Amino acid sequence: MKLCIVTENVIKRNGQGRVNYEIAWEALRRGHPVTLVANRVAPELEQNSQVNWIFIPVKGVPTQLLSGVAFAWRSANWLRQHRPTVDVVMANGGITWAQGDLILVPFVHSAWLRSPLHTSRVRRDFYGAYQWLYTALNARWEKNAFHQAQVVVAVSHQVKKELLDIHVPEEKLRVLWCGVDLQEFSPGYSDRQKYDLPEQVPLALFVGDIRINRKNLDSVLRAMTRTPELQLAIMAAEDSSYPQLATELGLDTRIHFLEPQLPVSEVMRAVDFFVFPSRYEPYGLVVIEAMASGLPVITTVMTGAAEIVTPDCGIVLSDSEDIDALAKTLSTLVHDPELRKRMGTAARSVAEQHSWTSMAQTYVDIFEELSKK
Repeated sequence: MKLCIVTENVIKRNGQGRVNYEIAWEALRRGHPVTLVANRVAPELEQNSQVNWIFIPVKGVPTQLLSGVAFAWRSANWLRQHRPTVDVVMANGGITWAQGDLILVPFVHSAWLRSPLHTSRVRRDFYGAYQWLYTALNARWEKNAFHQAQVVVAVSHQVKKELLDIHVPEEKLRVLWCGVDLQEFSPGYSDRQKYDLPEQVPLALFVGDIRINRKNLDSVLRAMTRTPELQLAIMAAEDSSYPQLATELGLDTRIHFLEPQLPVSEVMRAVDFFVFPSRYEPYGLVVIEAMASGLPVITTVMTGAAEIVTPDCGIVLSDSEDIDALAKTLSTLVHDPELRKRMGTAARSVAEQHSWTSMAQTYVDIFEELSKK
């Protein structure tokens, strides 16, 4: 079987890119040559003799929307010319305008566009208009890709429901949760002083892109005004309004912005629990990474990874906008270290059931079935 993966990234340090990375390695382990139609590929894959990297350049394209258009057009041109040279084509969402056999769905833009919390409804300015256009066009391209594919893989049951809402036939759908690196993300100790974090105080961690409102850091900050004992480490670029909001709320001394380039796994071993009350998250790889690190997690039903969070290992909020409920949950974990310990142990046990290897094996099983049709 000759496999072709079409995606912008096949690298370890990227959620979607990591899924592609693990699938590629599993195919290679089984002796299947792999063609990667991508912008970035991990060096260890690029150097493998069984990997053919088709470089699709997008550097210098001014916006994410135009970058996506450039990638979709260039990758489709290559696929139309070389489709007979591969047996199975896997693509990520609507990344290419050529037909794929299996479409991996890490995000459903039509569902996000319908959300009352979409950026275009929160910001009535040029940026909001751009976000509406970006989401609307991606929703259209995705829908075409989903209906042309033989198999459509959702990363959570939440995503499956969203696909059914746009009339993707149920017989095409599979649900495969993302995996986690159980060696990299594991319980242990990390010195807080190394990251200039306060010692001997309850410390939570938030990780996510805070240039947009979807990750819901604003609710975390507002809830912290009601939990004065708690301190929060934030792994994200500071190019946002949140540092200003923290100042306005009087949280300057309790909020600690960390460089996003720091190793997330080490920072996770330095904190007490993880908070991620996303307004819309098809999966949320960082949630299972926290669980694998032995951390209790706080998230919402709008996060796909909440499907694997049991009451023993975390707390799933029913409403991402309920600041009172979030504050009470934060307070519960702040004041009960024994509960945190029990939840952390249970979280690790759940995460151990979701390795990258088992996920990748299932994908390659599907590819092998498709190649025989």
